[in-house]
Amino acid sequence: MLQGRGGPEVLACAEVPDLGAPRGDEVLVRVRASSVNGTDLGLRRGGVPVPWMRRGGFVPGFDLAGTVVACGPTVTAFAPGDEVVALLGHRGGGQAEYALVRQDRAVLAPRGVPAAEAAAVPLAGLTALQALYRRAHLHRRPGARVLVIGGSGGIGVFAVQLAALAGAHVTATASMVKRDLVASLGAHDVLAPDEIRGTYDVVLDTPGVLPASAAHRLLGSGGLMVSTRPASAQAVRGLLTSALGGPGYSVVATSARPTDLSRLVRLVEDGALRVPVDRVFPLSEASHAHAHLDSGTSTGKVVLAVAEEPVP
Repeated sequence: MLQGRGGPEVLACAEVPDLGAPRGDEVLVRVRASSVNGTDLGLRRGGVPVPWMRRGGFVPGFDLAGTVVACGPTVTAFAPGDEVVALLGHRGGGQAEYALVRQDRAVLAPRGVPAAEAAAVPLAGLTALQALYRRAHLHRRPGARVLVIGGSGGIGVFAVQLAALAGAHVTATASMVKRDLVASLGAHDVLAPDEIRGTYDVVLDTPGVLPASAAHRLLGSGGLMVSTRPASAQAVRGLLTSALGGPGYSVVATSARPTDLSRLVRLVEDGALRVPVDRVFPLSEASHAHAHLDSGTSTGKVVLAVAEEPVP
């Protein structure tokens, strides 16, 4: 539970009120694993507002893998015992033993995939997919030159693969020690940020660190830069400049589209999409997971294990 703003030490295990029986189209899920995303870090550090945080604290976690244990009266897509993955709403709650999830935010989990890997897919995978396909329309840009900023991060490891699967020529940024992994995911070129040269058809800024003005030097004619931080000042500036005739600029606000999540699940099941998990921590060591991410040494996803085995 997040008990304030600050360093990893503000995270602690705590008892929370019983969620009660699922209502309407909700399913009650026994959580097996939940990944730690940039949103969790932003909430803890104070960079993301949490107007709904109660005095008792906030349960983070915006995606999960787990087992359905009960269904609301209008649920049609699932039954108790189903293994699911889900993208939760802005109120989080995935880093707990149980979570209530609306059925349109969940899909059946990829078969034969460990829960820790399955839980790493929803938020980061959907962000990458929707940025590249729903914003940049990469499927309509055969042979596009794509630059992924942060190719070794949680979103970046999916973006590199999805761009490569679309037939793009993929360039990604990564530190020296992480270059081999990023190359193995399908990047044709892996560079340090200061080595970037030339222009691209699509630039995906996965950590949301590029100034909007970078679009002028990085984009070719008809190119598009996409940021994963839609509420940032840089994003507002980029959108305004683009609307006034400047370089193409867009943002992605990740949506719980079951068709998109099912697409990712199929790719994982088929072995076409790898889920690079850097480390798995028990839920009781959430603060250590955050400290590991803060260190900048992680590659891919960091996951919290909640329950080791499926519920009978």
